[in-house]
Amino acid sequence: MDQRIVKFQDAIEELGLDAFIVTNPVNLTYLTGFQGLPGDGCLTVTPKTVTLITDARYQEELSQSLPKDIDLAITRDYYQVARKVLTGPKFQRVGFETSISFQLYQLLSQLFGDALIAEDGVIEKLREVKGQDEVAALRKSTSLASEGFEQLIKHVTVGQTERQVSNWLNNWMLDHGAEKPSFDTIVASGYRSALPHGAASNKQLAEADMVTVDFGFYVDHYTSDITRTFALGDPGDQLKHIHEIVYQAQEKMFAVIKPGANGRDVDAAGRDFIRKRGYGKYYEHGSGHGIGLDIHEGPNFGPRWQSNISAINNCHDRGTGDLPAQIRRGAD
Repeated sequence: MDQRIVKFQDAIEELGLDAFIVTNPVNLTYLTGFQGLPGDGCLTVTPKTVTLITDARYQEELSQSLPKDIDLAITRDYYQVARKVLTGPKFQRVGFETSISFQLYQLLSQLFGDALIAEDGVIEKLREVKGQDEVAALRKSTSLASEGFEQLIKHVTVGQTERQVSNWLNNWMLDHGAEKPSFDTIVASGYRSALPHGAASNKQLAEADMVTVDFGFYVDHYTSDITRTFALGDPGDQLKHIHEIVYQAQEKMFAVIKPGANGRDVDAAGRDFIRKRGYGKYYEHGSGHGIGLDIHEGPNFGPRWQSNISAINNCHDRGTGDLPAQIRRGAD
């Protein structure tokens, strides 16, 4: 059995559960490799068995790709079949993900009654610690994103619109091996560069503009999430000063990151540095997050996050500010 499944089975046992129903499509991919659309199946996991339940659209593909120790059930009645798989006196406590819709919760409640137990983030916690294959995929993804940015700054000129810049980068990434964007590429210039999630607009880039580009693309199913800020010409002493503060704050956080480090302490290393330099009131967000199969994964770095970093071989996206300068790196 794959080690991801084994670790999940161990987690189920530690929680005192007899079985677990997995519905989150990203978690299904993590555990089985199955890449169906949301709502196109579920996975039942017990201490001894694993069954993927989906419909005939995926049968041919899964007959070739699904690991042999995972059973496959083809049906349109996913959850009725899940109930049949988990029938019997030994299934008194059946876990499910708290991220499901209320409609699905009602259906599962009808099928499983009092046996249903809500559990939050069980698989997501396992996903925080990346295996070597995942690290390799993340490095490949973030390396391509870094190369894409280097090509972009050779292409960008005064007079182009933010949307033209975004389209150029998207096309370059897709033409050079990316599978798809993980979110709409953000390009924000001049006065708009202080907008952390400013969608690319028809605003034209002007001389001395600071330009923030925030983008991520999937490669081998793992995503990058990289933000870069650059200037078209000389932006002036004030913005260069702020950019340097953000950069130094980021370096302060890098110095704190290690196995066992607390997410809140990592955040404080950068937040305190910026606060002491008079810009603390602008720091109203977290300092970073993990990446992986999802654009946002643990561990998280912020004043409210007390969880520890489990392993140093994670690739993290760590941001340090939505001032007129953003510098985020997608790989260590």
